[in-house]
Amino acid sequence: MHAVVRMYYLSRWFYEKNIPLIPNLLHKFIRIVFACDVKYTAKIGKNVGFFHNGLGVVIHKHATIGDGSLLYQNVTIGGNGKSEDDNGVPTIGKNVFIGAGAVILGPVVIGDNAKIGANSVVLSNVGANTTVVGSPAKEVKKKHVY
Repeated sequence: MHAVVRMYYLSRWFYEKNIPLIPNLLHKFIRIVFACDVKYTAKIGKNVGFFHNGLGVVIHKHATIGDGSLLYQNVTIGGNGKSEDDNGVPTIGKNVFIGAGAVILGPVVIGDNAKIGANSVVLSNVGANTTVVGSPAKEVKKKHVY
């Protein structure tokens, strides 16, 4: 398990136990040491991987990331700026791959086992078992080889 994820789980544990100071200190530590902004209020599932120690990763404080998902460096999972509640932020399913530099914004749902290509900009829902690339992200159609 990556150091950033361990620190997040620790800060989340203190947050859930209503111990207010320690989660904030751990959040600041993660931000300074790893150049990563992952707030303890985000809901991150088990076995989530942050490659390159989460360098440059930014996750909205109300975002949800499912179990087993993998994020490369410089990924942004953020709101659309219109709403501060959980309705304006992404929900990432289980076992989702998010490539380096990808940006996922707004109240979108990324289905289980989806793949988001590097530097893609996702502004709409992505179905389960789907691969999207580009800006804005579009589904990649599978080619049949005969």
